[in-house]
Amino acid sequence: MVPVQAVLFDYGMVLSGPPDPAAWARIRTITRLEEEPLQREYWAHRHDYDRGTLTGDAFWRKAAAGADIVLTPEQVADLLDADTDLWGQINRPMLDWAQRLQRAGVRTGILSNIGDAMTDGLLRKHAWLNSFDHRTWSYALKLAKPEPAIYRAAAEGLATPAGNILFIDDRPENVAAAEAAGMQALQYEDHPGFERTMHERGLDDLLHIGDKAAASRTTLNK
Repeated sequence: MVPVQAVLFDYGMVLSGPPDPAAWARIRTITRLEEEPLQREYWAHRHDYDRGTLTGDAFWRKAAAGADIVLTPEQVADLLDADTDLWGQINRPMLDWAQRLQRAGVRTGILSNIGDAMTDGLLRKHAWLNSFDHRTWSYALKLAKPEPAIYRAAAEGLATPAGNILFIDDRPENVAAAEAAGMQALQYEDHPGFERTMHERGLDDLLHIGDKAAASRTTLNK
C-alpha cells in the first residue's frame, strides 16, 4: 500500500455541512424570488463563479438578470454575506479529524471549487482555515474540479507526490478525476460511511490518529 503523507479535503459538504436553510431563506427574502427561478439562476452561473470567470458581484447580478430583477449594491452585499452563511456550517467530525492530523504532523490541504467573495467571507468566518498547509481555491487559478490541472496544482502546493495524497470529495466525478491524476481518493457521503471506507482501505491508523491523546486530555480535564 502506498503510504498517505497528506490529506486533501474538499470544503463544501466535506469540511462544511449541508446548506443552512435560514441563510437560503434570507437569500429568498433579499431577492424576493420564488424557489424555482432562484434555484435555476443560482446554479446556472455557479460554475463560472467558482472558476473565477465571474466575481461574486457579477455572479449575483447575472443571476438577477436571468430572473428579470435588478439588485441594488446593498442587496448584492447582503446576498454575498448570506451566501457565505449558506455554506458556513461546519461538519464537526471531519474538522476534528483534520485538526488531529495537523497536530500529528500530517500535511493537510483544501481543494475547493469556490468563488472570490465566498473565499473571503469564509476566511473571515473560520480562522481554522488558515491552519491547513495549502489551500487551492479554484477561482484563483481560473480552473475548477474536475479539470486535471487543478489536482496537479494542489499536489504541488502540498509539496507531496500525488500518489501519497488522499483526496476526499462529495462528488464522484471529482473523486474519479483525482484518481486519474494519480491520487488516492474517496467519496464522502456521511461520516459513518467515511469511517467504514477508511477501515476497508486499511487506513485505520490514519483515521484514529491522535485518538488516544484526545482521550487522555478528556480524562485529565474531568
